[in-house]
Amino acid sequence: MRYAYSVTSALLLGGAAISLATGYPAGAQVAQNDDAHMARVVPRAGAPESFADLTAQLQPAVVNISTRQRIEIPQQGNPFAGTPFEGLFGNRGQQQQQPRFQEGQSLGSGFIISADGYVVTNNHVVSPNGRGTVEEITVTMPDGTEYQAELVGTDPQSDLAVLKINRREPFPFVKFGDSAHARPGDWVVAIGNPFGLGGTVTSGIVSAVYRNTGQGGAYDRYIQTDAAINRGNSGGPLFDMHGQVIGINNAIFSPSGGSVGIGFAIPAEIAAPIVEKLRAGVEIERGYLGVNIQPVTEDLADSLGVERNRGEFIQSVQPGEAADKAGIQPGDIVLKVDGKEVTPEQTLSYLVANIRPGTTVPIELIRDGASKRVNATVGKRPSEEELRQQQFDPDADQQDDIESNDSETIQESLGLQVLPLSPQIARQLGVGAETQGVVVAGVDPNADAARKGLQRGDIILSANNRTVASLEDLESTIRSAQADKREAVLLRVQRRGRPAQFVAVRLR
Repeated sequence: MRYAYSVTSALLLGGAAISLATGYPAGAQVAQNDDAHMARVVPRAGAPESFADLTAQLQPAVVNISTRQRIEIPQQGNPFAGTPFEGLFGNRGQQQQQPRFQEGQSLGSGFIISADGYVVTNNHVVSPNGRGTVEEITVTMPDGTEYQAELVGTDPQSDLAVLKINRREPFPFVKFGDSAHARPGDWVVAIGNPFGLGGTVTSGIVSAVYRNTGQGGAYDRYIQTDAAINRGNSGGPLFDMHGQVIGINNAIFSPSGGSVGIGFAIPAEIAAPIVEKLRAGVEIERGYLGVNIQPVTEDLADSLGVERNRGEFIQSVQPGEAADKAGIQPGDIVLKVDGKEVTPEQTLSYLVANIRPGTTVPIELIRDGASKRVNATVGKRPSEEELRQQQFDPDADQQDDIESNDSETIQESLGLQVLPLSPQIARQLGVGAETQGVVVAGVDPNADAARKGLQRGDIILSANNRTVASLEDLESTIRSAQADKREAVLLRVQRRGRPAQFVAVRLR
């Protein structure tokens, strides 16, 4: 029965193929004089009957990448802390506060780009999640040979990373191709390590080029493909029919978690220059205007009387940054940067990020319905951590906090995650830019600080009557209190819409 059904399916598919090839439905009568107006589509010579030869040449350069990570486990505090029973069990409560760790792993794909063993992959394949550290990176060749890899460089913004492996014999390698000439409908082949199964090959076509997924950022600009890409394919190559890498598999759209035929790859024209800089140890600098933007939607375009899908709308301008100095204002619509159109496929973020900091460029915009031109000297884009700090949301889930800015002394002693109080965060919290302090980004629910009511968005102004202008100031006060064998520190805390008040928080 299975064979019978498959033959039936094949016949139905064959009929559909004939219908498409002739340009009109099977069985329809078409006048002979219409033939001259019929579009003739002829497949390009060389369409593959098999990808086997191409795969055999490319697969030796595609590798599996695994990491071993050390992940800190959040600890439960002493349930009797702050009560008469706190010391009932001796030092057990203190022992519970000692950090504990567990081993974690990640798995992905990559490809070798040089005979001396440089490997390209995604940053998220080799970077830890949460409070972990990567202790070991292993690159496994298709024949099962393993090599310990050195992390040469990472670029979180583009999600790219470069590794290095070594041996006496030269490695097989592949080269970047020209993704700028990729077209929807072109054949592509993806090779990677989905679900840890080892080298797996899938084929498909380019579904779209320069696809904007709506996630934002300077590099939300992908090749979309229907070649099956699943978990573990991250960092693997997307090849054209010349055997060149035109994309680096990065993400999928999937309600189920598996491939549904919508995969995204970082275009080679974006990846190759970044990879070269990471390989050479060159700092990657990107341009920055200092604006918050949104696309010109249909409703927004109608309200402003402008064309949809043309330009981007300026929601806000950061004081002192390049846009502010150039006279760009909230409500402006930026149409061109340095003569290049701002479109959904070529966003303002992308255009500006690819301008060298310090370069002065003309910017064309619309303000109050009138065209205007300004010159902006592009600044240097802050790090991803600094950008997230500028967008601090006191009502967001504290699990999204920026771990790299946490102080171990403050975290362990007070149970608080804190961030420097930048002018941007100060505005979001409703205090003046001149306010000095540190902002609470997260509170351990088992700490005395939580019992005393401290919460995300609170500003610590002083500790033990010493002004707190930085994380280091708060750390210094904590250490002094510990040296004096004090069991608590007195914090002066400012909360939005309320007067500052003093709160005594026990050290742990």
